[in-house]
Amino acid sequence: MSGLRVNTLRGASSGTSPTFPDGVIVSGVTTSTSFSGNLTGNVTGNVTGNITGTTGTFTGNVSVGGTLTYEDVTNIDSVGVITARSGIRIGAGQSVSAVSGIVTYYGDGSQLTGVESGVSNFVASGAIPNGSTVVIKTDGTVGIVTGVSVTPTVSSPVVFESATSYYTTATYVGSGKVVIVYQDAGNSQYGTAVVGTVSGTSISFGTPVVFNASEVNYPSIAYDSNSDKVVICYQDNGNSNRGTAIVGTVSGTSISFGSETVFDSSTIYFPVPVFDSTNNKVVIAFRDGGDSNHGKAVVGTVSGTSISFGSDVTFESGTTNKISATFDSTNGKVIIFYQDASDSDKGTLKVGTVSGTSISFGGDVLLPSSATVEYTSVTYDSANNKVVAVYRNNSSSKHGTAVVGTVGASSISFGTPVVFEAAESNFLAAIYDSDGGQVVVAYSDNGNSNYGTVITGTVSSSGTSISFGTPVVFETGYAQYISAIYDANSENVVIAYSDNSNSNYGKAVVLNPGGSSTNLTAENYIGIAAEAISNGATGKVNILGGVNSGQTGLTTAKTYYVQKTGSLATSADDPSVVAGTSISSTKILIRKS
Repeated sequence: MSGLRVNTLRGASSGTSPTFPDGVIVSGVTTSTSFSGNLTGNVTGNVTGNITGTTGTFTGNVSVGGTLTYEDVTNIDSVGVITARSGIRIGAGQSVSAVSGIVTYYGDGSQLTGVESGVSNFVASGAIPNGSTVVIKTDGTVGIVTGVSVTPTVSSPVVFESATSYYTTATYVGSGKVVIVYQDAGNSQYGTAVVGTVSGTSISFGTPVVFNASEVNYPSIAYDSNSDKVVICYQDNGNSNRGTAIVGTVSGTSISFGSETVFDSSTIYFPVPVFDSTNNKVVIAFRDGGDSNHGKAVVGTVSGTSISFGSDVTFESGTTNKISATFDSTNGKVIIFYQDASDSDKGTLKVGTVSGTSISFGGDVLLPSSATVEYTSVTYDSANNKVVAVYRNNSSSKHGTAVVGTVGASSISFGTPVVFEAAESNFLAAIYDSDGGQVVVAYSDNGNSNYGTVITGTVSSSGTSISFGTPVVFETGYAQYISAIYDANSENVVIAYSDNSNSNYGKAVVLNPGGSSTNLTAENYIGIAAEAISNGATGKVNILGGVNSGQTGLTTAKTYYVQKTGSLATSADDPSVVAGTSISSTKILIRKS
């Protein structure tokens, strides 16, 4: 019956089912074992047919043979497993977060997009800037790679010559051995050499050996690592002051010599040898008194216990004084630093290129502001591929000054000079400490009773400046004729000098240059921070296989190493830890070998 309303409906008789026409409206409860047809309202039980309603609760399973569309569903809360047979789509620009369980994907991953690889989350111990190198700690947290400054320490002075000694210079010959040469004024000015053995922060000496039994001036020494020999050059007063060289062989605590070779038959001054490891040649720079005091250089080749030379080459056609030299092993260049007396004593440098038994030079390179100089010394920073020139700046109250230079094919560009001693500084000697990654400068501090003093400097990451620590006194007396060498065996620096306050005795000290220790090891480096992470917060770190984009100034397609201070460089530090391979100027692919 159309429009029939029944408050309570039951079967007409037991075992029979009542039949109603379409349009029956029931306002009460209908209880039935089954129901066929369309139904609007709340239903409890099994239903076959279409259901239209605003809410529904199912305590059992629900099976859908067609498509189940959730147009307006904002969240799915499941305490079990969600199985998707054909795919899960996250709307564009959306993200998946706060997942507290495990997501397991079965497949080859080829259809996964927008998923970060090589990234993992860690808790930060201390604030971590974006792009910083990161190590993992024993408690599972991570922190930045840091270097800790270590104050230089110096041993007590050891006498190697108990008589007046001048022109002391030294070189390292490997295996903890050094050789010091000097003019022995206590023995008729004879040219003399002595072998020192470094053990930790102490040094002992063998018996001095005479290499020239006549007056010798300006003796200087270099080590030829190719032939495992030392080469000493000097002005031989016993042979008309000619430029002369001799080859020495170290054995134990002593040294023996071959025959002398004259490299210039005129009176020469300030000869300085340097070993060119690219060409396996010894280059001697000197002032030629027989040719208007011009600056000249000559290339020598060691063979056995002798040395032969090519022809002299002029690098300065003016009066040349206070010569020093170093070798840039990256660019294969000899760098000569000197006082140009024909140009108002200006500090001048030349870049030399060895070819066979000769050498060619670029043009004059003046110090910034055309500074006038007295004492000069130059060394090569192999970690930063820079030369560092140190000098007494006569244009600025004779202060001890240093400047960083970048070597080109035939020239040098300089950064801004830095004063490391605001007092008159004399007898300067600079050497590079490859373990500490710093330049060590020894000098006589006229502002402090001419005490022997040493200071360490670190070239900046920009490669255009240098910063210095605190000076340390190594001799409480007037130190002069100072020479400094780096002992790679003990990772210390040996400073040889004449002690004017003690009868000009020849002395030496061993300096532990300090520098920086580090929390970096070969095992604990894990990657680079992919974002800034606050102390105690959880953040992303690019790990093995990841790409970090928080860098600047990288050279593409280069292997970069983590340095003790946490910075990146193309040369290994100690320990040697590979950071990764640069794939652009701002991105690096994390790898560990």
